[in-house]
Amino acid sequence: MHSPHDPYVRVRGAREHNLQDVNVDIPRDTLTVFTGVSGSGKSSLAFGTIYAEAQRRYFESVAPYARRLIHQVGAPAVGEITGLPPAVSLEQRRSAPGARSSVGTVTTLSNSLRMLFSRAGEYPAGAERLDSDAFSPNTAAGACPECHGLGRIHRTDEELLVPDPSLSIREGAIAAWPGAWQGKNLRDVLDALGYDVDRPWRELEAKDREWILFTDEQPVVTVHPVRDAGRIQRPYQGTYMSARRYVLHTFADTKSRTLRAKAERFLTSVPCPVCGGSRLRPEAMAVTFAGRTIAELAALPLSALAEVLGGAGAGGEETARVLTGDLLARIGTVTELGLGYLSLDRTAPTLSSGELQRLRLATQLRSGLFGVVYVLDEPSAGLHPADTESLLGVLGRLKEAGNSVFVVEHQMDVVRRADWLVDVGPLAGERGGRVLHSGPPQGLAEVPESATRRFLFDQGPTPVRETRTPSGWIRLSGVERHNVRGVDAAFPLGVFTAVTGVSGSGKSTLVGQVLAGVLADRQAGEEAAGAGEQFCASASGLEAVDRLVQVDQKPIGRTPRSNLATYTGLFDTVRKLFAQTGTARERDYTAGRFSFNVSGGRCETCQGEGFVSVELLFLPSTYAPCPDCHGARYNPETLEVTLRGLTVAQVLDLTVESAADFFSGTPAAERALTTLLDVGLGYLRLGQPATELSGGEAQRIKLASELQRTRRGHTLYLLDEPTTGLHPADVEVLMRQLHGLVDAQNTVVVVEHDMAVVAGADHVIDLGPGGGDRGGRIVATGTPQEVARAAESRTAPYLAKALGS
Repeated sequence: MHSPHDPYVRVRGAREHNLQDVNVDIPRDTLTVFTGVSGSGKSSLAFGTIYAEAQRRYFESVAPYARRLIHQVGAPAVGEITGLPPAVSLEQRRSAPGARSSVGTVTTLSNSLRMLFSRAGEYPAGAERLDSDAFSPNTAAGACPECHGLGRIHRTDEELLVPDPSLSIREGAIAAWPGAWQGKNLRDVLDALGYDVDRPWRELEAKDREWILFTDEQPVVTVHPVRDAGRIQRPYQGTYMSARRYVLHTFADTKSRTLRAKAERFLTSVPCPVCGGSRLRPEAMAVTFAGRTIAELAALPLSALAEVLGGAGAGGEETARVLTGDLLARIGTVTELGLGYLSLDRTAPTLSSGELQRLRLATQLRSGLFGVVYVLDEPSAGLHPADTESLLGVLGRLKEAGNSVFVVEHQMDVVRRADWLVDVGPLAGERGGRVLHSGPPQGLAEVPESATRRFLFDQGPTPVRETRTPSGWIRLSGVERHNVRGVDAAFPLGVFTAVTGVSGSGKSTLVGQVLAGVLADRQAGEEAAGAGEQFCASASGLEAVDRLVQVDQKPIGRTPRSNLATYTGLFDTVRKLFAQTGTARERDYTAGRFSFNVSGGRCETCQGEGFVSVELLFLPSTYAPCPDCHGARYNPETLEVTLRGLTVAQVLDLTVESAADFFSGTPAAERALTTLLDVGLGYLRLGQPATELSGGEAQRIKLASELQRTRRGHTLYLLDEPTTGLHPADVEVLMRQLHGLVDAQNTVVVVEHDMAVVAGADHVIDLGPGGGDRGGRIVATGTPQEVARAAESRTAPYLAKALGS
């Protein structure tokens, strides 16, 4: 029995996911880092066991009625945990925040700024003092009534709706109209209303053109369709809808991404004419502080906002001094984490998962909690090495405030600063799940089977590769987007290029939006300037690229029905193999029988989900394995069919590594499985739901899907931080694949912070020197060795260290 004052969190018999009956002791009030290759079980230990148990205990203390209102984490598979304080989790959430969520709302800084304007703002003479809600665009009291607090409205005009006025309506002059029957119907309705659909558009009277495109009327008329040979078409009642009404209605209501994207081509987003984009009512905009409106202050980078508030609050009234002091202290924590380039009105969907997590970390630092365990998921993700020092300072202050900080991390600079290291492995999946070392980091040097040991202690320079020679160049001139202003950029073809720079320097803007945009426009073959062309003055060299592949970290599916096997197309092969078995042929089972998404072969009790929702009186509904199929997803008849001794449910439960052996000799399956192994995903189960995958795993699954395709022509691959969530050993595996693509005469461009990856590139483009307004310029360009010598570059010293120079 341990003492009540035992300073350790002691875990006994942890079996969550692949953990193999793990026992581990971790001291409290330390910075403890969990390491191991992807899929080794470190997150299962930190989040799935320790944090989940802390949450479960908290829920046990909550009244049953309140419990049903809280989303609960299931009880972890663990014998017991002692010495466990309350826990706060800061994960890299995969769900996208709403458009109304912003830096200000995530950090609650907006609340403090609104209070400052409400209590200490300068009001016009005779104006009534406003409540803080009146300064929020997300409340009825504050939102501009015209744009409902969004700041922008969507408009269209004749040039957008009718790009070629020489055509008649019958010839398709109104490009915004839908295709197929619906477009023909609108044309026939216009004809029945007496409009000339055969004259060139430009020859129609101005009032007729105006009505056809912009009327809000919806007249109903009897339409007599033109008879086609051999078809009888009866008259029907047709309703007219103007082109503008159709486009706005489609943009606002359609669930189809394709239709929404098409509608968006005929719209321009402009600042709201009533509020000028401020999102607020005139009464709120009439109040100022330090001579500026709340919208003007919210648009400033946080570092600039701190300067304004510091000057204004110093000699003001007591209320202003107290409120500005609180704001400055909160802003200081955010800027310390390298996010001073963000503004309060920056919308949350435009932030990376790493930026969001650091904003929440800054908020926690100000909360003043004491005696809790903070469990963090890769806080260094998306961080330039220059910003990692600040992160370590913040983590240290959380610990000094009397808390325990447990961090799942791959960045070796963070691991070296840990007080305690828990290394899980040695490999992934079934070959992992053991604690190889639990103790001070230096002790890992005595553990030869650890995959982390080599990267923690062997700090030799990155092996120098022979630099490839470009086969051509894509040149963008006059790039104007976000903080990238008037930049000329050149991307070499046929080589591996790394784009670097501190957070907020403009890397993702230049690569993910502008370069990807101009290439996508060319690929689509659109005459009108698309997403990329509107952000740069000119682009050349695009004709050398036959295909663009942009591999991002968005989920491969939003429901558990989407999984690794379905996304890669592997499951199609599996189902065909089951349909070819003797039992399946005798019973006339087709491949469709082995799908859990359609009726026939699936278990109808759970509709192929494998689990059912159990409603409990006064308690939240919980999920339990289906009582009929016990989680197998299929009905008993389907499970009677086996392929080499395994049912389809058992095949879905195989890891990629096991499946590669099982399907050896089946070319269609081998190709998909080999590419998944090549990008380091051998530990994932074939049926692993998309909702359980990290952003890095989703990105590598997409890359694997691309690798198994037969490639024709020159392909340009764009990847945004492909090493996110990867152990250095997994990074080596991934880099072999990416360099293999370049060796096959393709081009790879990565946005990257990992200096080992950058050191192995052929060409580097470094943006900066800082973030936000202090960034957006190309500071250095050339080989890694050349960029490492650039005086102005904040990347240079870290790159020089990686190169051993």
